[in-house]
Amino acid sequence: MRTLGLAEDQDDGRKGCGPRIATLSESLRPLRQQVFEQIRAAGLVARVQLAKELGVSPASVTTITSELLDALLIEEVAAPRDVDLGRGRPAVALGVRGPAHLVVGIKLSDREHTAVVVDFAGNMLADDAIAREPGPTSLAEMLDAVESLLDRVCAKANLSRRDLSGVGIGVPGFVDNSEGMVHWSSTLFERKVPLAATVQARLGLPVFIDNDANLVALAELWFGSARALADFAVVTIEHGVGMGFVMNHRIYRGAQRLGLELGHTKVQLDGALCRCGQRGCLEAYVADYALAREAVTALNWSHKQSASVPVLLESLYQHAKAGNGTARGIFRRAGRYLALGLANVVNLFDPALIILSGERMKYDYLYAAETLAEMRDLVINSGRPQPPIEIHAWGDLLWAHGAAALALSAVTERILTAPREMAAQ
Repeated sequence: MRTLGLAEDQDDGRKGCGPRIATLSESLRPLRQQVFEQIRAAGLVARVQLAKELGVSPASVTTITSELLDALLIEEVAAPRDVDLGRGRPAVALGVRGPAHLVVGIKLSDREHTAVVVDFAGNMLADDAIAREPGPTSLAEMLDAVESLLDRVCAKANLSRRDLSGVGIGVPGFVDNSEGMVHWSSTLFERKVPLAATVQARLGLPVFIDNDANLVALAELWFGSARALADFAVVTIEHGVGMGFVMNHRIYRGAQRLGLELGHTKVQLDGALCRCGQRGCLEAYVADYALAREAVTALNWSHKQSASVPVLLESLYQHAKAGNGTARGIFRRAGRYLALGLANVVNLFDPALIILSGERMKYDYLYAAETLAEMRDLVINSGRPQPPIEIHAWGDLLWAHGAAALALSAVTERILTAPREMAAQ
């Protein structure tokens, strides 16, 4: 049944979330889905502006938005002054009804699991995190951790599981998003785990999974500064080296959904041992375990071998800051390998922007001026400007926001491409 009148939050200054797809650039999705996603991306928008941006008649927009209002997916709100209402229009705009659907995004990592609850308009309602012992765990232990974290974050938001429409989960490693399969992950002892189906059976909720680097790209695409870009790359440097690539406003995964593994491109034949089992991977020279391994050897820290990787890295960084040439040399060498990896990204994909993200971004030696200059020297000289590089340090919740975006995207597509009687349920 359609609700009349304005939403209670009259002056909420919504900024919107989701990709800002350029006008008339994408028409493969059903028009109903395009209208809804345009409203969510704008935050608040008038019907006349929707018609203009989508290149359709105002009558079509009125019909579709009436259906979305009937389905309680959007609402009418008092229009701020900066919303183009058109001549003679009433002072109302359209926005997504946040409580229509709620999702949880969870990031599983080697050392900490994080979670956020997000509503249908992209607003975060609650967050939580649980620490864990470093290293891989069993599937049974992972399931217990996911269930515990889900219940904790829901309790913070005063929700129960039945209030949720889906759960997104990010995992490091080789993840097939379509099949819900984890072929290998540094967080799991087991291989070839049907994680999405297994977690779904445990929680009784739709579950969607993806590689964690893809989820950082999704977070930037949905909530970050890259929302208006059709093509950009995100390189994550943390416990490993990952990459997410957005092509035409969508995550590009490759033919078998396992591509874009920048950390496992080879930079040295018969080189250092990577945790994937092969040698010479970029990750084996840049990731945190690689830096810690170098520190123990080059600085004669045999007495610190039992220390955790974060403790070793912090000590290495402090030594570099204090002027220790060996410590600086370790970061400098890693930075040179990173420059090589970034140059290959530019030469292969020609992105409009490269975003460096992850916990290691606090170690500025990795992206020092000489590192970025070396990257530019390694890029093909085409005579055109090279893509800018931005450093984003969102913190741990970045990954969970990407997992929430994954769930929002899947739930939205399911609802808006389903028969209309099902979408209204």
